[in-house]
Amino acid sequence: MATFVDRTKPGWTRRPFTTWYEQGRNWLRQQMLACGMEVEIDAAANLIGRIAGSESNLPPIMIGSHTDTVTGGGRFDGIVGVLAGLEIVRRIKETGTLLRHPLEIVDFTAEEPSEFGISTIGSRGMVNNLTEEMLARQDMTGLSLRDAIKMAGGDPERLAARARKKGEVALYLELHIEQGPVLEQTHNQLGVVTGIVGIHRYRVVVEGKANHAGTTPMDMRFDALTGASQLILELEAICREPHVEPVVGTVGKLHVEPNAANVIPGSVMFELEVRSLDTGLLEQIMRRFQKRAAEIGKSRTLNISIDSLSKSEAIRVDETIRQVIAEACQNTAKTAYLPSGAGHDANQLAKIAPIGMIFVPSKDGRSHCSEEWTDYADVARGVEALARAVMSFDQQL
Repeated sequence: MATFVDRTKPGWTRRPFTTWYEQGRNWLRQQMLACGMEVEIDAAANLIGRIAGSESNLPPIMIGSHTDTVTGGGRFDGIVGVLAGLEIVRRIKETGTLLRHPLEIVDFTAEEPSEFGISTIGSRGMVNNLTEEMLARQDMTGLSLRDAIKMAGGDPERLAARARKKGEVALYLELHIEQGPVLEQTHNQLGVVTGIVGIHRYRVVVEGKANHAGTTPMDMRFDALTGASQLILELEAICREPHVEPVVGTVGKLHVEPNAANVIPGSVMFELEVRSLDTGLLEQIMRRFQKRAAEIGKSRTLNISIDSLSKSEAIRVDETIRQVIAEACQNTAKTAYLPSGAGHDANQLAKIAPIGMIFVPSKDGRSHCSEEWTDYADVARGVEALARAVMSFDQQL
């Protein structure tokens, strides 16, 4: 999979809706077929491989993750989870094992934040959580998300009709790298995920007045960038305060106009996100931020607008699910319990089915960069623990 990358970009870059993404998916489809799976593309352009169970009336157990990456990303984030499912199917076929439930392996479309300002696009689509407003959003080239999904083989006009409903998936499981340092620093090889943070993303536009940088006095400027900078520092200050649950806030995308050294910036667009296991806290933080934005806009004579891009709600893994996963992990390697500070497709699947996740260590806690690494032996332990969990759930659900 690591050979299908955009070599003009750093690391292992495979952005959704690109040639390299399509090449990787074509390869994955062939691997699914070679394992004897039935393969389809659903309405949200998710790639799904399926094997039958002995009891055709049972809903499927689903294993999933994603094969898209951030720009300059690594070889493990998401990819480990998809290939783990593929390996489990391969071993099921090799050993002649027959599950009661059907088993589905899913490569979800565009899990990472996309050029449309939305993440977890495929899993949102699977559970009918892609709104018309989202589908109409355009990237910098003018391509709409609706058309991008069509280009990837999906059918956005039938999202609602083909969406999965409660009861149509028995359980969703995902293996993922931790993307943090806890497992490595505590010398654990597997992690039982206790919950997944909610992520609320917003787009902020600050409108001032572009003017000559040399001839405009400092007290006669309407500088959009200095106003945006104050807003960014306000977000940091609010999130650094002690809260009932840990919270993080980040601005990672910034667009300045006219973006010239000798022109006072007239317009700035930036995107922010806040994350926590407490959804109410996220809403509270954004109310405070919006209040400060209004005050800053008034004091600096700037127009500031804040639009919600997407919200994935925090979830806590059911205790009975955690116990089965913990037993599978503890029978495989040394295990810890920990929450996920990153969002996953599991956030969306939790709307229709119980979910569970297993983490494997990330070297130095690095992720979303070319240095991202997980030893293959740790990946193998994760696959084995995931397989044990599948076998247990297949009998118990």
